[in-house]
Amino acid sequence: MFDLVWLIPLCPLIGSVINGLLGKKIKNETVIGGIAAGSVFASFMVACGILFQLLSLPGEERVFQKTIFTWIQSGTFKADIGFLIDPLSATMLMIVTGIGFLIHLYSIGYMHGEEGFYRYFCYLNLFTFSMLCLVSGNNLLLMFIGWEGVGLCSYLLIGYYFHKKSAGDAGKKAFVMNRVGDFGFLLGLFTLFYYLGHNHNVWTINFVELAKNADLLVPGAVVTTVCLCFFLGATGKSAQIPLYTWLPDAMEGPTPVSALIHAATMVTAGVYMIARMNFIYIKSPTALLVVACVGAATALFAATIGTAQNDIKRVLAYSTVSQLGYMFLAMGVGAFTAGVFHLMTHAFFKACLFLGSGSVIHAMHHALHHEHSEADPQDMRNMGGLKAKMPITFITFLLATIAIAGIPGFAGFFSKDEILWQAFANPHHHAVNYVLWGAGAMAAGLTAFYMFRLVFMTFFGQTRLSDKAFHHLHESPWVITVPLVCLAILSVFGGWVGVPKVLGEVLGGMPNLFEHWLEPVFAYSTHYTEAHGAHGLHSVAMEWGLMGVSVLIACGGIGLAFALYIAAPGFPEKFTSTFPALHRAVYNKWYVDEIYDFAFVNPCKALGNFLWKGFDVLVVDGIVNGVAAVVRGFSGILRYVQTGFVHNYAYTMVFGVALIVAVYIFR
Repeated sequence: MFDLVWLIPLCPLIGSVINGLLGKKIKNETVIGGIAAGSVFASFMVACGILFQLLSLPGEERVFQKTIFTWIQSGTFKADIGFLIDPLSATMLMIVTGIGFLIHLYSIGYMHGEEGFYRYFCYLNLFTFSMLCLVSGNNLLLMFIGWEGVGLCSYLLIGYYFHKKSAGDAGKKAFVMNRVGDFGFLLGLFTLFYYLGHNHNVWTINFVELAKNADLLVPGAVVTTVCLCFFLGATGKSAQIPLYTWLPDAMEGPTPVSALIHAATMVTAGVYMIARMNFIYIKSPTALLVVACVGAATALFAATIGTAQNDIKRVLAYSTVSQLGYMFLAMGVGAFTAGVFHLMTHAFFKACLFLGSGSVIHAMHHALHHEHSEADPQDMRNMGGLKAKMPITFITFLLATIAIAGIPGFAGFFSKDEILWQAFANPHHHAVNYVLWGAGAMAAGLTAFYMFRLVFMTFFGQTRLSDKAFHHLHESPWVITVPLVCLAILSVFGGWVGVPKVLGEVLGGMPNLFEHWLEPVFAYSTHYTEAHGAHGLHSVAMEWGLMGVSVLIACGGIGLAFALYIAAPGFPEKFTSTFPALHRAVYNKWYVDEIYDFAFVNPCKALGNFLWKGFDVLVVDGIVNGVAAVVRGFSGILRYVQTGFVHNYAYTMVFGVALIVAVYIFR
């Protein structure tokens, strides 16, 4: 199966080409959706085959490269169109194709009746193709092609409803902010390439070769610069401070797009990139500290904003930003396996949550349409009592919410608790670890609060719809509910492959299968840390204690949400009226967008207007138009010479001859 790895990105690309070129003529939604979903399912089946073959090999042999052809060659440097198969890439391929297939299937029902149905699936397949290139490419340049591809597709999909100005603006915002991060990625790539080539004559960007030559990367300013440049790229692609503001605005796209971006594709790219290049990051304590601090700050900051949002998708968007912060916190403390593990479990429950919100919006839109109401179908203040009408959506959404809150037994608990423990006990940042753990624990409590706030406002209590609209509410069709059920099951049981050691011992010696699976990928980082005498805290009692504290914090967040939105539903309004400034600040996302507009966007617009009206119009156009005016004036004088009368020309000739004769006589 290894030799067929090229089929994994090729199948969605073929689906994209067919729907892009022929979709308008096909017209049949079932055929268009079947081509798109079927192509991703085919990729998923190949990925499954590769996974099983990889599992059959010993750990040290789980690395395979498939070169399709040589792309660039100059001297000893060579960049291939080639694919890398190892436990990390296999995990990402399974996530992208598996979750991606469920989202494609869901989209067939959700996008029914859309005018640009074929265009949507063309973009969606192209998005999947780009992400598969990113996670399976065997070199940095091919990764960057996929990196740019998902950026382009995000622009197309976020701005899918291009007739809406807000959607177009959101697409442009995502595109521009990602270009800032991409500049950092390229700087890191060029610096790393030059450093290894100039100093050690190793001209390569191949991941396997870079890992083999990792000992040549001497800790210092250059390695730190490389890491920070790559991390700048990650902050753009994975929506971390300061380049996170594009992601909440991405909600302007169709809901399945949000699920694909947030759960399985684009925003996980930065986490994957750092995990793939762990052998470089482990050599820069400074870069690791920056990654950890940015991740912890983002997790907490975004969580605070999520507590006051009323748009159901926007709450989930800030939740994604916060959860990505957890992943980067794990990367920054050297817990690469924990970060990838949370990436996987987050894909399960966040895809379920977004698709569940789409099911709610789909039903609300239908109900409000029958009433001819202009109420916002995404505003939770217009909902309430939906569990009676949408039982499958409610149950699956609740299970995914419990998972993201970190309740024991659910997928999110295992991965989030591991990150918090590693943040506290890692050997890299000493006293800063306590701050990192504190930020992560507070973010966990806020996550539990705002997610259950969402559940209570949407599904519980008295409906805020009219009787007529509420009567027309109904459960979504099977093409929407089946993916929800599959993802809910994964949200419950998907974390059991990574049971922590202390918990596994209580459960009869259950091993941490996920850690064992990824061990060969992160072996260099593990050995490097141990070789340099770095030892973290290994107190079983402390780990149990912190686990208990994190569970209590999550339960406290759930209890607070219940108290405010079920037991005493009038209290939130009293709180906001008592502290209006605080509520406005959180509701308006701490005015970060306004600050960016003031500090960057408006000055850039002013500079652009100056260059247009001041330099281009006055200077450039002035010079061009001035030359034209001089030529036109001179020509206007000369045109009187050409009168068209022969006697005038004769007079002129006589005058000229007389003048010449006079010059020769009187000189």
